[in-house]
Amino acid sequence: MKKMNTSPISGMQEFLPDTQAIFDKIKGKIVEVYHRHGFLNIETPTIDRLDILLAKAGGDTEKQIYKVVKTAESSEDADQALRFDHTVPLARYVVEHENDLAFPFKVSQIGRNFRGERAQKGRFREFYQCDVDVIGRGNLPIEYDADVISTLLDAYKNFISTPVIARISNRKILTGLVDALGVAEKTSAICNVIDHAEKVTPEETRSALEELGLSDEIVDKVLDFIDICGNKAEVVAKLEGFGIQNEVFDEGVKEIDTVLSLLEADGFGDLAVADMKIVRGLDYYTGTVFEFCMPDYKQIGSVGGGGRYENLAGYFTEQKLPGVGGSIGLSRLFYVLNENNLVESQTEKSVDYAVIPMSEAQVNFALKVAKELRDKNNSATVVYAGKKLGDKLTYAAKIAKNGIVIGENEVNSGEYQIKTFN
Repeated sequence: MKKMNTSPISGMQEFLPDTQAIFDKIKGKIVEVYHRHGFLNIETPTIDRLDILLAKAGGDTEKQIYKVVKTAESSEDADQALRFDHTVPLARYVVEHENDLAFPFKVSQIGRNFRGERAQKGRFREFYQCDVDVIGRGNLPIEYDADVISTLLDAYKNFISTPVIARISNRKILTGLVDALGVAEKTSAICNVIDHAEKVTPEETRSALEELGLSDEIVDKVLDFIDICGNKAEVVAKLEGFGIQNEVFDEGVKEIDTVLSLLEADGFGDLAVADMKIVRGLDYYTGTVFEFCMPDYKQIGSVGGGGRYENLAGYFTEQKLPGVGGSIGLSRLFYVLNENNLVESQTEKSVDYAVIPMSEAQVNFALKVAKELRDKNNSATVVYAGKKLGDKLTYAAKIAKNGIVIGENEVNSGEYQIKTFN
């Protein structure tokens, strides 16, 4: 018989039980924090209509999407595909259930998404994302931007021992800047240069701006702008004194001031900085944008992010549904935390009790003991494998915290002893 390849498909993750237990524990902590902050959890279907998923997609997304084959007898593509993020399915969900939802709608989604991109270290084709969003109907107060950021910061604090910092900007500030400088038609190209500024030298950033045909004066102004970074008071003062006369710019400065003030009031002032290098989603985000990083591990890069979007579902409905959301890419984050030894090892076994009948004659009583333990909210398993008691105990010690041996005396007396394994 030819041996089949049993390794996972490239870009897919699978863990041994101990590692899976750590992953699940982290996921559980994120779920707990999201719930504590008042977000209502939903699950959207993993498979959705292709036209829905591609409504606001473009570029590489359409090339990376996993399409669903109609039937086993047909190789034709169906008009369905696996979701590649939570945002587009959320837009469809909100439109479908709009009349049954309370707005602002605070919602969390935790689940697998799929992209057929090139697999590499820390980048997967199947991956968990842990999203929080707040959707408004008609309008959405700026305070919810801070609400989302503080929720995510609280989640990181719950399972990462090293500090995680929120780097915050506002797309209106940049939009107003390029408009005031008279180069609004080059907004996308300038954003792209700023987005890559941390990955190249300052000289390369200057050269990239000059290649856009910008004057030396404008290049200097943009370079001065992207160097603005720090606490609320420092950054707001610099932006207000930057010499830009533009309503959109001023609105963005006011919004970032409000968001940072709220984060300070919520106890996250030391974990939030304003940083004009943060751009994100050139064609998507319209206001607050943010990324999370670990200053002690800068080589890891961003470990999450998000921002405000003017209209979640403009391609599905005429109703204006503004929102703000953020995401923890758990699969990638778990990988980099493991690589940098930042994940606590699983010291506790996941099974509380292993109940060990010495022979078939004691199995029924062992089942009764296991049920009593489970009724008291313990996890319990009955050990059937192994002929010798020593072998059964060795196995039980590998999987459980405690063992209970059931022999003839235990059955007759109805009492038993608990052995705690080291």
